[in-house]
Amino acid sequence: VGCDRSKNLVDICGEKHFQAFVCDALSVPIRSGSCDACISIAVIHHFSTAERRLATIRELARLLRPGGTALIYVWAMEQEYKNQKSKYLKEKNDSKNKDKDINTGTAQRPLSDQGPDNSSQDSAWSDQLLKDLKDESCGAKPVADFRLPVHTNRTSFHSQDLLVPWHLKGGTKKKGENVDTVLVPGGSKESQELSPVFHRYYHVFCEGELEAVCRSLDCVRVQKSYYDQGNWCVILEKL
Repeated sequence: VGCDRSKNLVDICGEKHFQAFVCDALSVPIRSGSCDACISIAVIHHFSTAERRLATIRELARLLRPGGTALIYVWAMEQEYKNQKSKYLKEKNDSKNKDKDINTGTAQRPLSDQGPDNSSQDSAWSDQLLKDLKDESCGAKPVADFRLPVHTNRTSFHSQDLLVPWHLKGGTKKKGENVDTVLVPGGSKESQELSPVFHRYYHVFCEGELEAVCRSLDCVRVQKSYYDQGNWCVILEKL
């Protein structure tokens, strides 16, 4: 059984005859101890405070029966690890070759939840306040003015808390919609249209951070912690 915050994504699952429902990761309407296994892929890095990230993992653990396991993937601060670049960084050159003007892209394959390329946002800043800035860590640069930096896609991270731009390919800007727009390349001027660019919040995890959060819970033990293509991952067992 799948669940997601997005009704549109859940509707797609229904069209494909999968069981899925809409819910919030902080409050899943399933009985405690009723699941043999749970997975959380590219979800927890979207929660903006340490307390909410911990609460999400506690909720995941609540669903598990004793002896049940959970797999968690979050985006890593370290996109270069042990002298190896992640797939996310390597795809930068591929994107440029496919489309020299702009790459509207698609969502990354399931384990990585990456956004499309958007070089026009290199120096942009959001107006959203960042209330829970942490001390400088992982080599991250401190945010200059309490506003979240907008990440340049397919590049290394310079902040743990940031916004990642997402294009809606072929989309149109709705009236009153406060989003940036860029021209999508087309065969002619007439075929080009404005594509909205949305900004999604991410907290990218440093090495050991996800494992430490999981170890703070008495109800689970960490079976395994590892790095996989730009993601930090843990496997938990319910005690």
